[in-house]
Amino acid sequence: MRDLLVLFQKEWRENTRNFKILWIPLIFIFFGITEPVTNYYLPQILEAVGNIPKDAMFPFPEFTPAQILMSTMGQYQFIGMLVIVLAFMGTISRERKDGTGTLIYVRPISFLSYFLSKWKVVGIIVLGSVWLGLLTSWYYTELLFGNVAAADFFAFAGTYSVWIVFVVTVILAASAWLPTGGAAGVSLGLVLGVQIIDSLLGTYWTVSPWKLSTYATQWLTGSPDVTHFWLSIVVTILAVIALLAFGVWMSKRNASKTKV
Repeated sequence: MRDLLVLFQKEWRENTRNFKILWIPLIFIFFGITEPVTNYYLPQILEAVGNIPKDAMFPFPEFTPAQILMSTMGQYQFIGMLVIVLAFMGTISRERKDGTGTLIYVRPISFLSYFLSKWKVVGIIVLGSVWLGLLTSWYYTELLFGNVAAADFFAFAGTYSVWIVFVVTVILAASAWLPTGGAAGVSLGLVLGVQIIDSLLGTYWTVSPWKLSTYATQWLTGSPDVTHFWLSIVVTILAVIALLAFGVWMSKRNASKTKV
């Protein structure tokens, strides 16, 4: 327990020094603001910069508050996932490559504490960023488009948070397993690649971690199928536990590859 606390503090200081606790939340807040504001002022923006003839009339769609929040999540599902992968793909592998891991591995530490300390810090940063962004988007959506019930919003954000925890675990497990470039490729393949496959062929299955973003949006428009929703939650939690065990094992196995 003491090892975990010391390593957690070390990871937090490191992410403070490289400003990840600042610029990652700012990115998510930025998209949380721009999505509702841009959609609300889209006609004026096009009129100002689009060089549209005065006589031209274009019907603009009227967005519902739920659609705006779903659009914000859509930005997070692509740009947000890229930011998370690129920010944390070298969390473990980079320490092996540059030799800083040697300073840790020569001490009698628990690799479970080592991996969990990184998982907790990254999880706090990413979940905090996502929640700040979604809360910002909810606030501006309420101002510009209308009300989204608090219960619906928190069910939406809570479900999406489970998906985010899964993404963080995938990235760190890949970083423990592979060099930084390989970790990035595997993470992007599992996070973004499988999402694309699910969007194309996802009608053939209803239980999967990659379904959580879909079920999250359904809280805003009604409610998801309860059985499939909870099965997906359980499968995701089991996948996270398995990935944590894999990450701890690969951290220990690859410790000998650390550059001295």
